[in-house]
Amino acid sequence: MIVRIMGEGQWKLADSHFAELNALDDELLAEMESGDEDGFRRTLGALLDGVRKVGVPLPDDSLEPSELILPAAGASLDEVREMLTDDGFFPG
Repeated sequence: MIVRIMGEGQWKLADSHFAELNALDDELLAEMESGDEDGFRRTLGALLDGVRKVGVPLPDDSLEPSELILPAAGASLDEVREMLTDDGFFPG
């Protein structure tokens, strides 16, 4: 799966990393629903760091279609809320 972090670039993720990232995604959803701004910031940072850590960065000149788009680290709670589906960012 190709994942884009807005304003940063794209990473290729192996399916084997979905469970770990989906757990953070679920945590982020719960924090957003409860309005926990501090938790939201912490978990969004951990989710983005996780993608950067386990993903393989694509070259800047690569134009692969992104299957998943994640917000920038500085995105507001409302901006992220508009991007989410009922399942969060990661399906499943």
